Amino acid sequence: MPGLWFEEFREGMVIEHPIRRTVTDADNVLFCALTMNPAALHLDAEAMKASPFGRPIVNSLYTLGLMVGISVHDTTLGTAVANLGFDEVAFPAPLFPGDTIRVRTTVVGRRESRSRPSEGIVTFLHEAMKQDETVVARCRRVALMRKRPPEPSSA
Repeated sequence: MPGLWFEEFREGMVIEHPIRRTVTDADNVLFCALTMNPAALHLDAEAMKASPFGRPIVNSLYTLGLMVGISVHDTTLGTAVANLGFDEVAFPAPLFPGDTIRVRTTVVGRRESRSRPSEGIVTFLHEAMKQDETVVARCRRVALMRKRPPEPSSA
């Protein structure tokens, strides 16, 4: 399903995204390497045995990116102009390699752009749950969205 036009979003609309993803240790290690994050929290299985988690946890920024990425297919793919911001980002429970996440998006706001008549602003609440339904991430994302282009006139 391609992204939706601004006019297709309704406040209160809930989208249960069909894509799911099992996170691997390689995903986590590669993300940490690409972002220059050497934290033992994510990479050192031996050190993490003595932690409250007992093992490395997935980098939270990877979790955030994966959550938003899964949502794109059903919300903003090809119809977004830009992300305007993220706030209220939270990670209420850890995500571990081997966990599978799914994502739910709720449209919590929608308004016309004051400066761009062919665009509007949509606020999304994204939530990621792992296989036991524990919420592992949530955020509000504000996106500048294209309005549906006018139909060509048949003259």
